[in-house]
Amino acid sequence: MRAEDWDERYAEDRQWSAEPNRLIAELVGELLPGDAVDLAAGEGRHALWLAGLGWRVTAVDFAGAGLARGQAQPGAHAVTWVQADVLGWSSPPESVDLLLVSYLHLPEDQTRTVLDRAVGWLRPGGRLLVLGHDVENISRGVGGPQDPAILHSVERLAPVAARLEVDRLEQVRRETPSGTALDTLLWGRRPT
Repeated sequence: MRAEDWDERYAEDRQWSAEPNRLIAELVGELLPGDAVDLAAGEGRHALWLAGLGWRVTAVDFAGAGLARGQAQPGAHAVTWVQADVLGWSSPPESVDLLLVSYLHLPEDQTRTVLDRAVGWLRPGGRLLVLGHDVENISRGVGGPQDPAILHSVERLAPVAARLEVDRLEQVRRETPSGTALDTLLWGRRPT
């Protein structure tokens, strides 16, 4: 989708909950705050949540309407908001402790390019968290994009995981009001 398409979606109504994704909150909530980037931040729900925990957060998205929604929320002053396409955004000004990529769906080669760059932005010991719809969600889950070319899988994220000390690389279940969705999770750290 183009930035203009997302701007139209964000103009209609809130697209997602204001609360962080449960699994993201579980994994990140116990970390000591540091510097973080939320790539493809959308309305900034994770960026705002992280800032509330004391993280110094940069939220990056190409949809100005989504970022504007985030900037209108309480606590938004604690987040650095950057309107940029993640495919062309050069990098944060300094290396970071956490790079969050939540439900960013691009063709596999573009996903690999973004994530390879993201690993390079991490400090030694810095964490990468990638969570998105799994390709098997089309046939065995509910919701999400229906184009298998842009969905994640353990196999598709394995080349990125090979550059990390991996805690988890797996398909995970997510309960929704419509039923069970299947996601792919990559949770690892840059070697020290």
